[in-house]
Amino acid sequence: MIIEIDFNSDEAIYMQLRNQIILGIATSSIQEGEVLPSVRQLAQTVGINMHTVNKAYTVLKQEGFIQLDRRKGAVIALDADKIKAAAEMKRQLRIVLARGHCKQISREEVHALVDEIFEEYS
Repeated sequence: MIIEIDFNSDEAIYMQLRNQIILGIATSSIQEGEVLPSVRQLAQTVGINMHTVNKAYTVLKQEGFIQLDRRKGAVIALDADKIKAAAEMKRQLRIVLARGHCKQISREEVHALVDEIFEEYS
């Protein structure tokens, strides 16, 4: 797993880490049941604070992407609650689409973007 952090980004480092792990799952570069590096190991590899990695892992656990096991560590374990996930996606999309609408991005352009992104996960 390759994690790239943009230290110049306005996005919090823990969120960048979270997003990269989610993208890794979506693109199948990280598989269900796979064990993520320990907090200490990932912090050292990426060059960030252990608390930052711990915060990212906590968010991923709360969102149903990983389980934390005392013996194994952070394990990819996707939440089976599809209805809850769809509701959260709808909430997030509402804001993203509103921002696009304000910038005059058409429905057709949005559909093309969605299709393009979905192709990355096939």
